[in-house]
Amino acid sequence: MIDTQDVKIESKRLLKEYFGYDSFRPLQEEIVTHIMQGSDCLVLMPTGGGKSLCFQIPALMLDGITVVVSPLISLMKDQVDGLNANGIPAAFLNSTLSEEEESNIMQRCRIGEISLLYVSPERITRSFEKIFGMLNVALLAVDEAHCISSWGHDFRPEYQQLKWIKHTFPNMPIVALTATADKTTRNDIISQLGLKNAKTFLASFNRPNLSLEVRVGVGAKDKDREIVDYIRSRKNDSGIIYCMSRKSCERLSKKLNTKGIFSKYYHAGLSASEREKVQDDFINDRTSVICATVAFGMGIDKSNVRWVMHYNLPKNVEGYYQEIGRAGRDGLPSDTFLYFNLGDIITLRKFAEESGQVALNLEKLAQMQAFAESDICRRKILLSYFGEFLEEDCGNCDVCKNPPKKFDGTIITQKALSAIMRTKQMVSSQLLIDILRGSEKREVLEQGFHRIKTYGKGRDITEEDWKQYLRQMMHLGLIEIAYDRNNALTATSLSKKVLFDDQKVELVRLVAPEIRKQRFKVTYTKEQAQKSQPWNQLFEYLRKWRVEMAKVKGIPPYLVFNDATLRDIAMSRPESSIDLLSISGVGKVKFDAYGESILEEINKFKQAGRKTTTTYQLTYDLYKKGYDVNMIGQLRGMNVMTVYSHLAFLYQQGYAIDPFKYISKEDVKQILEAVQKTGERVQTKPIYDFLRGEVDYYCIRLSLAYLSKEGKI
Repeated sequence: MIDTQDVKIESKRLLKEYFGYDSFRPLQEEIVTHIMQGSDCLVLMPTGGGKSLCFQIPALMLDGITVVVSPLISLMKDQVDGLNANGIPAAFLNSTLSEEEESNIMQRCRIGEISLLYVSPERITRSFEKIFGMLNVALLAVDEAHCISSWGHDFRPEYQQLKWIKHTFPNMPIVALTATADKTTRNDIISQLGLKNAKTFLASFNRPNLSLEVRVGVGAKDKDREIVDYIRSRKNDSGIIYCMSRKSCERLSKKLNTKGIFSKYYHAGLSASEREKVQDDFINDRTSVICATVAFGMGIDKSNVRWVMHYNLPKNVEGYYQEIGRAGRDGLPSDTFLYFNLGDIITLRKFAEESGQVALNLEKLAQMQAFAESDICRRKILLSYFGEFLEEDCGNCDVCKNPPKKFDGTIITQKALSAIMRTKQMVSSQLLIDILRGSEKREVLEQGFHRIKTYGKGRDITEEDWKQYLRQMMHLGLIEIAYDRNNALTATSLSKKVLFDDQKVELVRLVAPEIRKQRFKVTYTKEQAQKSQPWNQLFEYLRKWRVEMAKVKGIPPYLVFNDATLRDIAMSRPESSIDLLSISGVGKVKFDAYGESILEEINKFKQAGRKTTTTYQLTYDLYKKGYDVNMIGQLRGMNVMTVYSHLAFLYQQGYAIDPFKYISKEDVKQILEAVQKTGERVQTKPIYDFLRGEVDYYCIRLSLAYLSKEGKI
């Protein structure tokens, strides 16, 4: 029997040495221990939640090789590059390799030089059985495991070839991992893979660093203009725009390029080499913006994607969640936007009706539409879809920022839940509404539903309103849909508290769609708060250093250090190896590779800073002593306008300057209006001319500094 304490000690040592982290995220340590005991498990974690570590750490401890099933060539390459960058020997087998390269990898596996081998599901056929025996496989990890289930959003028949493995190697532990699977899909994954007594580890799907915004009914021209303005305000940030069609990908990319925003498009119509080039440029920060169909992204482990947009409504919630999850994988604040028009629904319904699972895909589309049209905290809806309940509103979505009116909907909810229970949780939403409204349809009468106590108790509510109330109940985690039982509504454990423990339920008061559209008009923040932080200059300096290091190593920049680690380095400004090693994300392997170089760069930056900021510091010292701008100018031998310029610069760098000692709120309002009309955010002369010389230059300069720092321009 394995010693659990020894596993914990060794796994933490490996975590720090190879990945640079001092502690595991929730559930990771428990999963590692479970795998090391030789047990099967299903792991559900959000994108960026640390799924890979759950099998990568055991791979370093097990006596034998870990085989990882991965659906895309690009995903394999990205994972293997990341492992090798961390000093972990890994390789992949796929169609890009020559026979000689494949033979060499197999030989390295046989002699124990490889810890993790990534393969496609197509390679794991019965002919691969001999190789399994030859390689002494200690663990099988099935990544993107939802692909095995026909109930999942991304079903791939080739994944069902994996069924034979458990039958052939019954004692080999298998870990299945996914970021998107509802309850029905989870059960199917376990069944399809033949997992034995598998424990399910369900991590929180909450990604609080992602802001969520839905933009309803925005016209094509306004949509393009908003996107251009947003990207311009995020000049150095990487982002993805998902489009419904190949044509719209190409059109939007060309539009952005004409506006001075360098972008590329990606879709299945491009050749394999073209797709690989686009993806490689994006991963290596040579291209910041990609306009793509959903064909793009599963192979992207890029940690510094700062925003994701959906140009059209996605076809289901699972896909939407997976796609927005590609933003902010390093944990830093990131934005997501979803544009939605009625035309999207018409097109997507057509796609669903032409699919092999019409009823299922139409129901999932309805769930996605309900999310986009909802008046409930969007994060609550996403989490409830995956079986997680969020008690408080998130405060970081458009609904929370523009809260709708609510009312006590306990009685309405109790009527619906009671009807679900009395029909033994076997009816669809439409049949439930018919029962509540006292319908005399044949389906209601033949099954005797007109005799239950709640029959007709909801006559006073229209059919359309009942649909919306039921959606709200689903979003609140009170009702679930059993897709494998003809979309029957089932009550959750939470609903029992409403029925039997007097728990109150707040529902959102229903409003007309046009009113909802007006209320949910949220203005984009033009500047990230971090841009004005004093440490940001060093962060940008180190980003340039990171690009050079990446070129030397031949890897993507984020594999040198991700943005979160680089930000922590910039904020703490380490002066020694001990200081640097104490930062999360800096392990022994990374320190040996980059430690000396980055400490030298930080020192160079400090030396340069002492030379270039001295004049500003002198101005600040006099300001703190209480001298007015005229006296500071006399003492420093400079004109007053230069002093004001210094104060504006110092304020933007985070120094304790009060701009309202020199300007008024009315001045700021006037300058803001001028900025909006001229489009100028930096230069003072165009604004001075626009205002016909009625506002002084110093007032414009300080107002621009204030508006920029507060994220209003």
